[in-house]
Amino acid sequence: MKKKIVLAYSGGLDTTVIIPWLKENYDCDIVAVCVDVGQEADWKTITGRAVASGAIACHVADVKKEYVEHYVFPALKASALYEDKYLLGTATARPLIAKVLVDYARKEGALAIAHGATGKGNDQVRFDLGIMAFAPDLEIIAPWRIWDIKSRDEEIEYLEKRNIPVPMKKSDSYSRDDNLWHLSHEGLELEEPGNEPELERMLRMSVPPEKAPDTPEYVDIEFEKGIPLAVNGTRLEAVLLIQTLNKIGGAHGVGITDLVENRIVGMKSRGIYETPGGSILYYAHQELEHICLDRQTYAFKQQVALKMGELIYGGLWFTPLREALSAFVDSTQETVSGKARLKLYKGSISSAGISSPCSLYNSSIASFTTGDLYNHIDAQGFIRLYGLPVLVRALMEHEQNKQ
Repeated sequence: MKKKIVLAYSGGLDTTVIIPWLKENYDCDIVAVCVDVGQEADWKTITGRAVASGAIACHVADVKKEYVEHYVFPALKASALYEDKYLLGTATARPLIAKVLVDYARKEGALAIAHGATGKGNDQVRFDLGIMAFAPDLEIIAPWRIWDIKSRDEEIEYLEKRNIPVPMKKSDSYSRDDNLWHLSHEGLELEEPGNEPELERMLRMSVPPEKAPDTPEYVDIEFEKGIPLAVNGTRLEAVLLIQTLNKIGGAHGVGITDLVENRIVGMKSRGIYETPGGSILYYAHQELEHICLDRQTYAFKQQVALKMGELIYGGLWFTPLREALSAFVDSTQETVSGKARLKLYKGSISSAGISSPCSLYNSSIASFTTGDLYNHIDAQGFIRLYGLPVLVRALMEHEQNKQ
């Protein structure tokens, strides 16, 4: 009986090449596994392509609901970003994909798991760490780290020599990753940071901002304990909610990010990220936190958000620290409930009003009109005590200058 290898299969160029390459370099059977995290995909065509390329079987695991509820929403509640811009679309999906691969490897009795992440990329770290967290006994095969193929052109040539259909055109060879949360683009003109991205031919979820409608659109997002539940007054389950916001945001060109980022392996890379629905949710969630969280909690949560972004980006989802930080975040979200109204216009998002039953905004205190809860006279003593270190230092320097 041949050794089995489970392959993370997307139907794209890399993983299509990997199937025959594994068969030629290992005495094995390939079981392809497609993990559906909401990417636009014709699964019938993709599974057929896997088998036609040499896999003995191709399975599709629909985990969109789990992805949103257990990976996307924890990142959203934490306000986690990487390097101020990246909403962690690929990074949140990879841990779940790794977990699913291990599940299938166990079912199939496989001795190894293979993936198509490159030796220069972040995903190799995310996949490897995710697999290690659940199956330290399984071998991990990453062909990009060991084969002689050096470019996408060589991959195309490899398939053509074997009469295997190439799943892409040379003129459109962006490296893309998409799921329910985002779509990323790398390669071609993006490899030179001085080039303007060719958005019109690149974008798939969104329109370029200048092509967006000339009339703004308002959207209401309702949250309960940090979790979005409704759009424009209609309660939606998690997957449909994000799909709805992707369409709304994409039509107005919001959530397009051009980022030169620091990869885990030490190099810088450039990508264009489309995250229309996610950008709307992050903005709305932050607006609610501004009125629902006290100053100290909000300030400390900003530090947690930074660390969470680093952990998620770095593939450290299945770690005690990430779990502990998520527990802290969950405690802060107990009062983050209410509605945020946003205005979308030609790539921009702005606030059009927020309300919450847990709001800490008190108009009788905030108003310029003096009320019973705030006496202006109290400010004098407060400022003197608050600034006491400043006063003491100034007195010391004054005495020294007199000598």
